[in-house]
Amino acid sequence: RKYDNGFYNLVGNVWEWCADRFHPTWHAKESEATRINPKGPASGDSRVMKGGSFLCHDSYCNRYRLGARTANSPDSAATNLGFRCARDA
Repeated sequence: RKYDNGFYNLVGNVWEWCADRFHPTWHAKESEATRINPKGPASGDSRVMKGGSFLCHDSYCNRYRLGARTANSPDSAATNLGFRCARDA
C-alpha cells in the first residue's frame, strides 16, 4: 500500500530497528518533541522497534500502524527483525 508520504509497505514485513531510545512513558508527554520526528529520551538501554512482522500472530501484533513503538535490547537478533535504509531527499 502506498502512504501519503510516498513510501510503500512500511508495516508488517519485519520489525524494524530505529536509532531512537525507548522509554515506556516518554511519548505520553504532549510536546513538539513527541509529535515531530520523536527520537525518544536522550539515554536508556532499550531501542525502538516499529512495524510488526509477518511472523506475528494477531493476538500479539495488534499494533500494525506506523506510530506503534515497542522496545528491545540493542544486542538482540531475530529472523523477523531488520532495518530500513533511508536518506534525506
